[in-house]
Amino acid sequence: MGFHEGSAAGGGKASLRPKCYLDIGIGHIKAGRLVFEIRKDIAPLAGENFRALCTGELGRDVDGNLMHFRGCCFHRLIKQFVIQGGDFTHGNGAGGVSIYGKHFKDENFTMKHDARGVISMANSGPNTNNSQFFICLSKLSWLDGKHVAFGRLVEGEAVLQQVEVVMTQHNDLPVTPILISDCGQLPDDYAPAGSAADDTLALPWSQV
Repeated sequence: MGFHEGSAAGGGKASLRPKCYLDIGIGHIKAGRLVFEIRKDIAPLAGENFRALCTGELGRDVDGNLMHFRGCCFHRLIKQFVIQGGDFTHGNGAGGVSIYGKHFKDENFTMKHDARGVISMANSGPNTNNSQFFICLSKLSWLDGKHVAFGRLVEGEAVLQQVEVVMTQHNDLPVTPILISDCGQLPDDYAPAGSAADDTLALPWSQV
């Protein structure tokens, strides 16, 4: 199955602001759910890439990789900075593949890393986006113009806090595995169960 930038960006997937979830496990403990509003209206390539990898609807690529975040780990955690995952081919940050092929371009840098909970594309330089992403654990303005941000956390701040306190090794690898036990897309009319923390995270939406 070969993918290209016109094949998946846009399609059904109807909503331009879909809500996608990641169910998080820390070791054998079910930590809970992170829900993100994905801004396909701002970053359609990155947004559709993340959405489709959450649902797993594309099956396997031409190399046999299962195009799905389920079972994928977060391989990098730096407190008050980022938690990074999405490498479902290697699991250590050395791999990953997008729904469009090995890499896809930096479409724009419109959305800013202006708050905790912003979700953005990890890369190894310009135009090297694949399946890897990171979640900001604080405002990270110096990443603006370097990484394509494409959404924000709208539910699950308490879960993110649990993740952030996991101990790490010298290479930022969590000592206790942090896994995506399940993931997918929620109905368009899903209303996030807002706590005070989650409401605070959602405030910058009107400014984008």
